[in-house]
Amino acid sequence: MPFIKTNDGTSLYYRDWGAGSPVVFVSSWALGGAMWEYQMAPLCDHGLRCIAYDRRGHGRSDDSGSGYAFHTLADDLAALIAQLDLREVALVGHSMGCCEIARYLARHDASRIARVALISPTMPFILRTADNPEGVSRIGLDTAIAALRADRPRYFAEGAIKFFSIGAQWPRPALLSSEMVQWAIQLILQSSPYAVVECMRAHWETDFRPDMGAFTMPTLIIHGDNDLSAPLDLCGRRIAGLIAGSHLNVYEGAPHGLFLTHKDRLNSDLLTFMR
Repeated sequence: MPFIKTNDGTSLYYRDWGAGSPVVFVSSWALGGAMWEYQMAPLCDHGLRCIAYDRRGHGRSDDSGSGYAFHTLADDLAALIAQLDLREVALVGHSMGCCEIARYLARHDASRIARVALISPTMPFILRTADNPEGVSRIGLDTAIAALRADRPRYFAEGAIKFFSIGAQWPRPALLSSEMVQWAIQLILQSSPYAVVECMRAHWETDFRPDMGAFTMPTLIIHGDNDLSAPLDLCGRRIAGLIAGSHLNVYEGAPHGLFLTHKDRLNSDLLTFMR
């Protein structure tokens, strides 16, 4: 069965497609491994083994009710890699998934990892503090959690506008159908409400700046300059300055959810990087 057991006995569901060098996909906040459908199938067609797992409390994985601190989430990723005995791995993360990768590299032996791709990363630190004045006020976190608890479907339906930059400001609406947006929202609503809130809290409050030195392998950063969820200057450019030897690839006009809006270009860039 496609499940692995974590250190605390939580069962995590994973998809394992294709054969060849392994690529492990780590999902965005509130999304499970199904979000990577439009990356996994094309990369499998090019001879790569593509693996995507559902974070605890997401998709088909156990709703554990605990373990949403990043050291536990990083340990879950480590358990997947170890139990599948993966080597020469390419790690690909989107948004919060990039944070899990960072903590995994800082906390575990990275000898199994060959390269890393960070897509629309929400690092190095979201929350505004005395030594992180560029961050976002805690009021933003409190407001978001209150909105989630008041009307979760509406929160995500409205959030999709910013996530995918749909609406009047989006110059080419045909890039993303309304059906695709609804599919993404339905995937999100499959996640545990408790897990979603606790992951948001941990995501905002965890400082990943000390983890940046753990990126010692080739690292590609892909970020849109119209990312309203994780602005390029706050996240992508800062990370590129903290990870020695990394390469920043900026997509002009691209939003946060470019794994769907710019999937063809993204897949091409990932495939080039893998090879």
